[in-house]
Amino acid sequence: MLAPNPPLGVFLHWLGGLASASFYVPYRRVKAWSWETYWLVGGFFSWIIAPWFLAFVMTRSVAQVLHETPTNSLFWTYIFGALWGLGGLTFGLTMRYLGMSLGMAVALGYTAVFGTLMPPIFRGEFRSEVLGSSSGRIILVGVVVCLLGIIFAGAAGMSKEKEMSAEQKRASIKEFDLKRGLLVATFSGIMSACFAYGLAAGDPIKALSVKFGTSPIWQGLPALIVVLLGGFTTNFAWCLILNVRNHTGYQYFSSKIREGGPDRRNEPILESVTDAPGEEMAVAAAISADKTMLTRAPMLPNYFFSALAGTTWYFQFFFYTMGETQMGRFKFSSWTLHMASIIIFSTLWGIALKEWKGAGTRTKLLVALSLLVLVGSTMIVGYGNYIGKAATATPSASSQ
Repeated sequence: MLAPNPPLGVFLHWLGGLASASFYVPYRRVKAWSWETYWLVGGFFSWIIAPWFLAFVMTRSVAQVLHETPTNSLFWTYIFGALWGLGGLTFGLTMRYLGMSLGMAVALGYTAVFGTLMPPIFRGEFRSEVLGSSSGRIILVGVVVCLLGIIFAGAAGMSKEKEMSAEQKRASIKEFDLKRGLLVATFSGIMSACFAYGLAAGDPIKALSVKFGTSPIWQGLPALIVVLLGGFTTNFAWCLILNVRNHTGYQYFSSKIREGGPDRRNEPILESVTDAPGEEMAVAAAISADKTMLTRAPMLPNYFFSALAGTTWYFQFFFYTMGETQMGRFKFSSWTLHMASIIIFSTLWGIALKEWKGAGTRTKLLVALSLLVLVGSTMIVGYGNYIGKAATATPSASSQ
């Protein structure tokens, strides 16, 4: 049995957050491809190739484990993955009706709360494990502090928006609608939290993987295969719909650039709440090649950078499943650590790429405060897990 190591778990979740915050950068090197084309190419590596390859390399008897997994577990693990993908359909609407800063904060808040607390509530462990223990209550405080950090991050974004000109504000939020925006943000946030539900539903897969000789730290990799297959289903269907609607299917096979396509600047893209901070960071990098006049699309570099982006995206959950094994009986807290880490590293990337250059003093203070509070939340959650580990170890030591 692998002994829990909460500090290592926090570090692994930080690595996952760094991967999530960084994966969009290679996509900015893709030239003359539509979003749906490079997203699907990268998605094959995110949701199919990387999960299967690393599961076969790092775990034992993958095919046998999945074959012996109860059908009910496979079904719900897959369905929650598909629902997680479905949450991305409304995320674009959240940004349209609330603006990036407020929309991101609301959707991230819902995702953090529901993704963290619903698994123990569903298992009937919330009262006994969370409220009924000092370590559980400390972790709950960490969740609240994480939400406070998300609020500060949203406030920093709104403060920056207030510094924009009237024309810039109208361009960024043309269809502001608070009531409608809150409704779609609620749906998007809850659906995006379904990834955590899928991993929880995959617990029997993890147990069987360990039974077949896999090291406990890698036990989550076979479960990721099923969750991500559900996410692939949703993303694949939507990307093909866009390929047909926008006449961009040729881009997979031909380097010829066709002119006169439809204006798709407001096309709803399919990404979950956890993807969005990474995209915003990459946009701030201003690496896009749209300004470059090209006669043909560079096919080999496009496939390479899409594959690199997709693989980087997968590593957020590669490290997530590793970190989850280190959190002991309070592994549900991993989702809060993941969400906080994504925002921390996205903000740090934004600072490094001068996204906040020229912002006012109040805005910069809010950015600094959000970073401080979010880092503090990961420390609190990690400490709560450490206390839980010590409390679990003490009775067994005294009984010897």
